[in-house]
Amino acid sequence: MSSTTTTTSDDEEYEINPNSADTTTQRKRRYKRRKVAIFFAYCGVGYQGMQKNPGAKTIEGDLEEALYLSGAVPEVDRGNPKRFDWARSARTDKGVSAVGQVVSGRFYIDPPGLVDRLNSNLPSQIRIFGFKRVTSSFNAKKFCDRRRYVYLIPVFALDPSSHRDRESVLASLGSENELVKCLECSERGRKVAGVMGRRNSESKNVENGGNDASQSGLTSDNVITVLSHSETKIEPEVSSIDAVALSNFALAVDPCLVSSDNSAAAPHPEQADQVRVSLNKFSSSLQPKLGEEPKASWVENEQNLVRCGNGGGAAVKGRVFCYGEKEKERFNRILKHYEGTHNFHNFTTRTKVEDPSANRYIVSFDANKVVTVEGIDFVKCEVVGQSFMLHQIRKMVGLAVAVMRNCAPESLINIALQKDININVPTAPEVGLYLDECLFTSYNQKWKDSHEEISMEAYKEEAEDFKIQQIYTHISFTEQKEGVVALWLHSLNHRNYPDLRVGG
Repeated sequence: MSSTTTTTSDDEEYEINPNSADTTTQRKRRYKRRKVAIFFAYCGVGYQGMQKNPGAKTIEGDLEEALYLSGAVPEVDRGNPKRFDWARSARTDKGVSAVGQVVSGRFYIDPPGLVDRLNSNLPSQIRIFGFKRVTSSFNAKKFCDRRRYVYLIPVFALDPSSHRDRESVLASLGSENELVKCLECSERGRKVAGVMGRRNSESKNVENGGNDASQSGLTSDNVITVLSHSETKIEPEVSSIDAVALSNFALAVDPCLVSSDNSAAAPHPEQADQVRVSLNKFSSSLQPKLGEEPKASWVENEQNLVRCGNGGGAAVKGRVFCYGEKEKERFNRILKHYEGTHNFHNFTTRTKVEDPSANRYIVSFDANKVVTVEGIDFVKCEVVGQSFMLHQIRKMVGLAVAVMRNCAPESLINIALQKDININVPTAPEVGLYLDECLFTSYNQKWKDSHEEISMEAYKEEAEDFKIQQIYTHISFTEQKEGVVALWLHSLNHRNYPDLRVGG
């Protein structure tokens, strides 16, 4: 057949000139299109989602171009996916990553080395693991039974006292449940650059941007520095002079800190430099002198984050929050409300309640594991469903976190799933979400005797490496640098979401 034919049958052939120094003996070889499923992963940062969209940078757009440049798609089919039966297993939103994405189509997989050619034409944040031959009728979207997504939410986000809004902090002053003023964010939720703690490759100081200072171990009694790999370092006791320095530091970080008489206490413009000097003095005083043993009154587990500081800027020792069995049991109970078939019209955008697509089936939703990445503890929320709508998972997580932080009653989840109720549900940031795997159980069962299993089993080691190096690192780095989740938590209040009061 000619290379210009428009058919997409398996018998279609394509003429390719192999590289040869001797052009006189160079001969053309003919290859056939093969229906295959391609397995790959990507980090979604900088992309406007998976699906190709004119004028937008998308994963699909880069992948299609790489298929052409690698010889898998001929010139005549370039930019026209219908001509090679293109199908994707899942559409991911802007900024969302994937570990086990699958696409299918009819491609020229010969000569050997297609995977290497594809990867050479793709950025490092997109990696092709391999491909498998499939039946001629296979469609990555239609034959995908279930999709499993993971959302990594920082442990501190589940603490009801962490990163609260200004109104809640002010209202708590003088009560038994006095909330801690967030030292890393202003009341408008903006991080203050240049005065946060420093971080190196081995340790993560608790005053660093990864965990808010209200969760740190900076107290008038001691300072805890949390290290990676489950280590804990105990520093010497802090003198009263250093406590004053810390108070000045806290005041400079947030000019709106409330003074002891409940009035706003704004520092002088030149105070920033003074505080930096105080902070350096404070940091230096914590280091043990040569030959001196560090003094410590107690040691906490790596997941126990000690909160300190109050509205007046005085350092006080507070309670400990961790994702223990009690917290795990409660959070899992909250997530279980989503399981089963429900109308999720309140958990997406542009989909009306009467639209059949609003009905979705959630197989399971749990949060049983904690992973530590670059010193930050994340709860691993895993959700398995047949399919998901735009922003659905992020909104499910958003409302679950609001309930966990006591911003909304648990009954609100069941109310939000009702057809005759319209409420505004908070949307968790996209950075913590990734597609973990696409499952093809029915196809594999039907064709197990004649075709390879469509699964990530053969690529699990490569996928795990990519997940750790690209996705997990990006999630942790973004939280440390920008405090995305920490800033989002400031919005979880009844001023921004009055519907969170419903059912209370």
